[in-house]
Amino acid sequence: MTLSRAISSHVCHDDAVVLGACLEACIPFAAAHELIRQQFRGLNLIAPISDMATDMLIGAGCVGQVTGAWVGNVSGGLGHNYRRSVEQGVPHQVKVHDHSNFSLGMALTAGAYGIPFIPVRSLLGSDLLRSNSTFQVQEDEESATSYVRVPSLNPDVALLSVQRSDEEGNCHFWGNLGVLQEAALASKKIILITEELVDREVIESDPNRVPFPGFLVKAVCHVPAAVHPSPMTGFYKRDNDFFNQYHQQSRNREGFLEWLDDWVLNPANHEQYLDKLGTSRKDLKIKGILLSEPVNYASD
Repeated sequence: MTLSRAISSHVCHDDAVVLGACLEACIPFAAAHELIRQQFRGLNLIAPISDMATDMLIGAGCVGQVTGAWVGNVSGGLGHNYRRSVEQGVPHQVKVHDHSNFSLGMALTAGAYGIPFIPVRSLLGSDLLRSNSTFQVQEDEESATSYVRVPSLNPDVALLSVQRSDEEGNCHFWGNLGVLQEAALASKKIILITEELVDREVIESDPNRVPFPGFLVKAVCHVPAAVHPSPMTGFYKRDNDFFNQYHQQSRNREGFLEWLDDWVLNPANHEQYLDKLGTSRKDLKIKGILLSEPVNYASD
């Protein structure tokens, strides 16, 4: 189905939504734009790093909570909308559920396995125990050591970008997985955004590249370049200039609102967004070929 229909059908106000499971790569910016256009409110955005996607959603008033390690622009610094929200309540105050990248991954792992919490030792001695009250230090009497109970995460929806998928949601992903698999298995619903739509036989030809089963997927959306300006292994480089432009223009509220009108609200859909990008960024398309060695799955 279309991305617009998938989001209107499977995302609700106040949902906990995974947006950016692979650190800097494969962030579904087209989905972030659609959430803004459809004026969602109260979302709890979950991501280890979402680059500027979470920051723009905060500035657009779509976010009530953030669960993650960091919100900003990796090439520029902390997100200006995030800072304005936390420090000034503009456009409103967001609640922050503070995590490290590792503890967030472990919380999603616990959610994927259906367990209520997972023990983590790396948080001991950190200020995260002060900033996130759900982290509880426990004593292990048998080993005379301590650990932190990290509650599991089970997001309502995971918005995930992959290189290719069939119509049933069986997909291939390669490159840095980040917490893609954990987020998918922990979430109640998956909206899959694919660069290429292929036949089922293509997916079946390499089962080890399938990160999760297609029956978990609620919607398959064929949206080329949905990850722009983030990179995608084998398809696109990172659009550093675009990130820097956003970071500079969003330094004040007026500049951000102008950017939002220009790049999100006035383009009615992703196709118009790509038309606005034009041909000036054709050099972002990866032209080289570096194929992996073939494998033999024969059984006789």
